[in-house]
Amino acid sequence: VAYTCETAGHFFLYQVLARWEKFLATVRPSDGKTVPVKTIKTEFPFHGFFENAPKPLFKEKSYETDMEIAEGCFRYIEKMFTQLEEFRAFELLRSGLDRSKYLLVKEAKIIAMTCTHAALKRKELVDMGFKYDNILMEESAQILEIETFIPLLLQNPQDGFNRLKRWIMIGDHNQLPPVIKNMAFQKYSNMEQSLFTRIVRLGVPTVDLDAQGRSRATIANLYNWRYKKLDNMSHVGVYAEYQKANAGLVYDFQLINVEDFNGVGESEPNPYFYQNLAEAEYCVALFMYMRLLGYPAHKITILSTYNGQKHLIRDVINTRCADNPLIGRPHKVTTVDKYQGQQNDYILLSLVRTASVGHLRDVRRLIVAMSRARLGLYVFARVSLFRNCFELTPAFNQLMIRPQQLHIVPHETFPTSRLNTSRVPNSVAIQDMVHMTTLVYNFYMDKVNGMKKEFYSKAKLNADKWKKPGDIEVKDVETHVAIHPGGDSDESGDEEEKEEEKMDTE
Repeated sequence: VAYTCETAGHFFLYQVLARWEKFLATVRPSDGKTVPVKTIKTEFPFHGFFENAPKPLFKEKSYETDMEIAEGCFRYIEKMFTQLEEFRAFELLRSGLDRSKYLLVKEAKIIAMTCTHAALKRKELVDMGFKYDNILMEESAQILEIETFIPLLLQNPQDGFNRLKRWIMIGDHNQLPPVIKNMAFQKYSNMEQSLFTRIVRLGVPTVDLDAQGRSRATIANLYNWRYKKLDNMSHVGVYAEYQKANAGLVYDFQLINVEDFNGVGESEPNPYFYQNLAEAEYCVALFMYMRLLGYPAHKITILSTYNGQKHLIRDVINTRCADNPLIGRPHKVTTVDKYQGQQNDYILLSLVRTASVGHLRDVRRLIVAMSRARLGLYVFARVSLFRNCFELTPAFNQLMIRPQQLHIVPHETFPTSRLNTSRVPNSVAIQDMVHMTTLVYNFYMDKVNGMKKEFYSKAKLNADKWKKPGDIEVKDVETHVAIHPGGDSDESGDEEEKEEEKMDTE
C-alpha cells in the first residue's frame, strides 16, 4: 500500500513540491532583493538525491547558471512523478481490456487497424471517446469504395465539426483492384473500382512514384512502361547484389516455354480449377536445382495465376523435396493475387494456361506478377499463346528477346562472383521439363555421393587416429538406395506398393 502511484502523488505534493516552493521563495524573494550566489547551494533541498551527480553540483560563479542547474534538477524529479501519475490508471483498471482501452484513448500516438476491424469495432471506439486527427490508408487502391469511408467515422463530431484534419491515401491503381466475387456487382455495378482509382480518374492531383528501389533495372523494365515516369533509385546500380549474376543461371529473368507433357497442357479437374503438370514439375525442378546450388529457401517464392496450380505445385513439393533436408520448401507457394504487396529475391512464376490467356489478360495482374522479384524472375508459360495477347505485348516483347529455353551454369555455387553483364561460355540449354528433372536428379545423386565419400573419408581418418594394435578391422558397409525422378521409394516391394506408386504418379 505504501508504494503505489497514488501515495507517490501525495509524496510529491506534500514533500517534494513543498520544499521546492520554499526554496524558490528563498532564492527569489518577492521584494526583489538580490540574493548571494551561495544561497542557491545552501538552500537547495535535494542534495541527497543528487549525491551521485558529477561534483560540484553548483559552480557558484553566477546566479543565473546555478539557478538553471537547480531548475534542471527539479525537472528531472518532476518527470519521474509525472510518469507515475500516467501509470496511476493501471492501478485502478484491473482488467487487460480496460487498460488497453485507456492506452488507446489516452496514450497511443499511432493506432494501426484494418478497415474490417474498424467496421466491427466502430460503435465501441466511438463510445469510449476515441479521437484522431490524421488517417494514413495504405493499399487504398485495393479497398472497396464503401469500406474506405468507415475509418473516417470512428469519432463523434466536436461542436458540429469533424476533428479529422488530414487523410493520406497510398496505393497503386495500376495493380489489382478489390476482390468482388459476384460478377454482376463486379462488372455492371463497377463495385470493384476503389475510391482511390475513382479520384485518380477524376483528375485530382496526385503524387506519383517516380523511382523504384526493389528490382534490378532489367526486371523493372518489364513493368515500368505502365507508369508515367518510373526510374531506378541510385542504389539499384551500386549495391553488389544487383551487380552480381544469379548463381547457376545465365539470365536474371527468362520466359521459359513449356510444351505439353504426355500430350496434356492445361487441365481442369473442377470448374475454373486450372492446373498444368508440366509447369508445376518444371518450377519445382528449378527450385530444387537452386537449393542444391546453395540458394536459401526463404529467398525463393513460387507463384501461379490460379488456385488449382498452387495446390498442384504444393503436392509436387510434398512428393519431391519437402522432407529432404538438402532441399525443403520454398518461402511461399501462392497465387499472384494473394502476393500483392509482398516481394522476394527470386520468383518462379507459372502462367498455367495453354488454351486461352484467361484472367492474365488484365494488365494489372501482369504488373503485380512482374514486380514481385528483386533479383531473379523466371516465367514458365506457353509462349505461342501469350506472345499473341495484345494487352501483354510491352512485357512479353522484352521477355522474348532472350531464349525461350532455360540456360543454366551447373558448375556455379551460391553466391557467385560472376557479374550480371559477363558472358557465360559453359552454359547448358534445357530442352524441356523432362531434361530438367533428369539433370536435377543426377545433380542430386552426385551431391549425395560426394557427401557420402566425404563422410566415409572422415570416419576412416578418425578410426585410424584411435586405432590400437590388436583391434579388429571393420570394413565400410555401404547402403544403396534406389531413387528415381518420379518418386522417393526403392524398387523393391510387393505388387500393392507398386500399384499405389502408379496411382500417385498418375
